[in-house]
Amino acid sequence: MNREPQDIQLACFNLGANLFAVDIMRIKEIILPQKLYGLPRSSQLLDGVINLRGAVIPVMDMRNRFGMTPLAEGKNGKLLIVCLSRQMLALAVDDVMEVISVPAREIKPPPDVAEGVGREYLVGVCLSGESVFMVLDVDVLLGPADYREIARISA
Repeated sequence: MNREPQDIQLACFNLGANLFAVDIMRIKEIILPQKLYGLPRSSQLLDGVINLRGAVIPVMDMRNRFGMTPLAEGKNGKLLIVCLSRQMLALAVDDVMEVISVPAREIKPPPDVAEGVGREYLVGVCLSGESVFMVLDVDVLLGPADYREIARISA
């Protein structure tokens, strides 16, 4: 596969009918859900933590983050382990679909109509075939207090 120097590889996933993508350079690994341990008095954004080969990783359900209904009973989904500066965070998603290569110039700003539906979490949108993917900025999914909590949990 020939790639232009400014191509970006994106891991594509879905939350229901909504399609999202994250730069694969931010993803450490993709795993099946693990046993989740609750955290008393934790942020409402964090569902708990998992033990991944001795590392304590906080888990954020992306459906919860975007105000969607929980994944249907009996459905497992996947966990995207992403790197946030020096910490890791597991993003719970419905399914990981594919990795696509997109020229950076093809990632367009989010449309104004996306205001109020998580637009602040988007780098932009891109097309792949007939699909439109919303490209997430993983660094803005959490606020400063949430980052401090993750640092405390991961320490």
